[in-house]
Amino acid sequence: MKFIEFEVNTGEKNMQIDSDLLDFAIKNKLSEPIFRLYAWSPACVSLGRNQSDGFLDLEFLKSKNIDVVRRLTGGRALLHDKELTYSYICPIASLENGESVVNSYKEISKFLIDAFEKLSIPLEFGQKRPHTKFDYCMSVSTGADLSFEGKKLIGSAQFRKEGYILQHGSILFDFDKNLVEELFKEKVDEGSLTCINSINHKLSIQDVKNALVSNFACATID
Repeated sequence: MKFIEFEVNTGEKNMQIDSDLLDFAIKNKLSEPIFRLYAWSPACVSLGRNQSDGFLDLEFLKSKNIDVVRRLTGGRALLHDKELTYSYICPIASLENGESVVNSYKEISKFLIDAFEKLSIPLEFGQKRPHTKFDYCMSVSTGADLSFEGKKLIGSAQFRKEGYILQHGSILFDFDKNLVEELFKEKVDEGSLTCINSINHKLSIQDVKNALVSNFACATID
């Protein structure tokens, strides 16, 4: 397991690092996974690979000092602010069911489930909901998401290239409901998503980081 030390970067730099690490793994034919944790400053909206940006009010974003970047991965937009983000890169062949998108999500995400179990936060895979018009990723549930008591906590996305997988995801630590609603022009259903602060306000980002690093460091994929 190759672990990249935690950093706080702009959205553009964070996405470039993920892309560079994926290319590094491909070029060097890495057999071991790469695991990275990071945060964002300033706050940033990331758009899915093929998502339209027509819903964004650029003047509003500028007034709030919020950047915009496009991800390699698909899915819908996220506001990266009060969160911890992970990325995981590995060869498709290193996973038991790597060729299956759904099963590879579950195989990689099992490490997240194990780490949060140590924090007394039992997670489960979300139930896929019917297609909606929502632009905000956390308003949409797919089989790749991880939930606590039926509420979405972690949203993940994948990109595949030359036999390798990049999976990264947002671990919501807290969120500003009013800001999200104004930004995405849609109501946030607080019955369908949650955050670390709501589950256990005594947990710090450092606590979550430590649990994830400890768990991934011990994990191996044959």
